[in-house]
Amino acid sequence: MALENFTPIPESISLPDTDKRGGPADDVAEPSTPGGLFGVSEDLGHVVTTETASPPKATGNNRSFQDKLAAREAQVEAYQQRKKAQGAGAEKGKFGWGRSRRKRQRYVEKNGRCNVQHGNMRETYRYLTDIFTTLVDLNWRCSLFVFVMAYAVTWLFFGAIWYLIAYCRGDLDHLEDETWTPCVNNVNGFISAFLFSIETETTIGYGHRVITDQCPVGTMLLLLQAILGSMVNAFMVGCMFVKISQPNKRAETLVFSRNAVISLRDDKLCLMFRVGDLRSSHIVGANMRAKLIKSKQTQEGEFIPLDQTDISVGFETGDDRLFLVSPLVISHEIDSRSAFWEMSQAQLEKEDFEIVVILEGMVEATGMTCQARSSYLAEEVLWGHRFSPMMSLAEGFFDVDYSAFHHTFEVDTPSCSARELSLAAARLQAHLYWSISSRLDEELDHLEKQPGGGSANGKGGVGPTFVVGETPATLEQAGQGEQNGSVATDQSESEA
Repeated sequence: MALENFTPIPESISLPDTDKRGGPADDVAEPSTPGGLFGVSEDLGHVVTTETASPPKATGNNRSFQDKLAAREAQVEAYQQRKKAQGAGAEKGKFGWGRSRRKRQRYVEKNGRCNVQHGNMRETYRYLTDIFTTLVDLNWRCSLFVFVMAYAVTWLFFGAIWYLIAYCRGDLDHLEDETWTPCVNNVNGFISAFLFSIETETTIGYGHRVITDQCPVGTMLLLLQAILGSMVNAFMVGCMFVKISQPNKRAETLVFSRNAVISLRDDKLCLMFRVGDLRSSHIVGANMRAKLIKSKQTQEGEFIPLDQTDISVGFETGDDRLFLVSPLVISHEIDSRSAFWEMSQAQLEKEDFEIVVILEGMVEATGMTCQARSSYLAEEVLWGHRFSPMMSLAEGFFDVDYSAFHHTFEVDTPSCSARELSLAAARLQAHLYWSISSRLDEELDHLEKQPGGGSANGKGGVGPTFVVGETPATLEQAGQGEQNGSVATDQSESEA
């Protein structure tokens, strides 16, 4: 039961003892109760008592408040370790129930498919203005359906017209009359007219059904069907050829590493990922780009979902143009212009972003442009890892082992951000510079204090002479080093 009027907790709390002669103390409200164990609840913020069925043992009466608090902290720590073992991404819900962290929806899938669907498009007529591209973009099922229907409809349409001509001229009524000259010989119904339409459009020409010179309307219809048939053939065959020769499947053999890594390269933090080509035919003019997809809010309060920021992978130096003969590691140096300039290892685990990488080039076999895409979420970026080497020298050639393409290993990497690392390096350089400058001052003081040397006011001696308005060589070198922001080298120190 809870205590209503509770005084401040003393240094040591123990159970009330019952006097052998007279019973418990007079200020206890319920003398029949043997006592309670006081426990501090960190969640509720007050002291509660827990009744026990039997009186506590004498060994536990003298436990101090610090011991109980330490035991409580040990229980909380053990509980947190158990929760981490169950799942690192678990969070507490609205009512304290455990829930897993919601995984970010990808903007670009790992296979390169853009996870975007367009809806509520009212101007659908724009698709008909570019009907050729619309037909090429259709899936194979729809493309084959359109291909078959285009020929079937034209055959049926012109077959119906040939049957209508024969019916209007009365050719069907004079089938047995040998003196009658029909428009088309041996057309005695709709099926025969449909077969004649197919023979005419496909230029088969079996020779059994032939148009006569007594039908000018049939001659004009024959010319029209031949022209329209050629146009349908060119259009549909062109669509199928472009669809078959699309370099989309060529991107299936362009692979990206499963994870991206962040580690030191030339004493600078770099974001790196690996790309490779499985085919022996190369990609001509391969070019690499990278984008950071992350929502942000402007200073004016405008929320920009999925904002795209360019990630430099060597555009200034030309390193983005690849000679993709063997797998390459693409590196992004994290400098002051990078979006990861102030991101540390601890902050990376809390961030929610997506890195989209794009490889473009021309297929050597067909000459068509190919594009391969992939993406990396924040949890797919490994801090302090490096890619394993996968190339070895064999007899007369270089051997590439693609079993190690996705493999990484841990390396010593500072957990601070690139900005903090740069500041630490600048402090170290400043410390070295000022220590060198102090050594120069000590050497000058030592020269001035030599016997027979010049004093501070320039009286007598053969020591070094200082002319007003001129700067000594040693101080001039130190001043130039400070002005340029660089540390004096061992050579300048020896010259001084």
